[in-house]
Amino acid sequence: MEKARPRAFFVTGTDTEVGKTRVAASLLAAARNAGLSTAALKPVASGCDMHEAGLRNEDALLLAQYCTLPLSYEQINPVALRQAIAPHLAAASEGRTLQLDRLVGFARGVLMQRADVTVVEGAGGWRVPLNSREFLSGLPAALNMPVILVVGLKLGCINHAILTAEAILRDGLPLAGWVANHLSADMPAAHDNLATLLDVLPAPCLGELPWAPAESPDDCASQLDLGQLLATSV
Repeated sequence: MEKARPRAFFVTGTDTEVGKTRVAASLLAAARNAGLSTAALKPVASGCDMHEAGLRNEDALLLAQYCTLPLSYEQINPVALRQAIAPHLAAASEGRTLQLDRLVGFARGVLMQRADVTVVEGAGGWRVPLNSREFLSGLPAALNMPVILVVGLKLGCINHAILTAEAILRDGLPLAGWVANHLSADMPAAHDNLATLLDVLPAPCLGELPWAPAESPDDCASQLDLGQLLATSV
């Protein structure tokens, strides 16, 4: 693949637990396999475990495995919270307050590394609160970052996907593409749901990941169209 200028993408989902990390890491794997340098950021992570080096989040650790640039854990996940609940609630339980401008600063620090492909993974869905006035969606908005939407294929996903796409566009951000991620082996009418999503979502589908919990990001990388993503994004 021809070397691309540095690109950065924000990965969001139709809900929590829809496969954002799976897709983010798989995109990084695809970029690395194409000979591109990679970096990642998960600005806020709830549900962290205490390790010898401090609080660590399994999603952020997975992203770290697919970064070719030498980033510290704290650069990849600057805000690590213990409880696996909404970030603003997890922060409040620790006597902390999340602030958008600080997260933007952390993100700019990673973006200054100028990796060919940088992936920033959100938390939960698009409109996740940081505090009483700010939302995590303000981070890609502040950085004018193209968004990749992960659609977890389950009952209700069409409505969730349409509403999320509308919110992203209403916030003035480009929807660079979306990925269909199967969340079970036996979703009713899965093919018909996917056909509807292909018809109604205003962005290209970058790939469809089957229900395969044991698959690694390296396995999934070939199922994502990185070339289309880099060719069509601004």
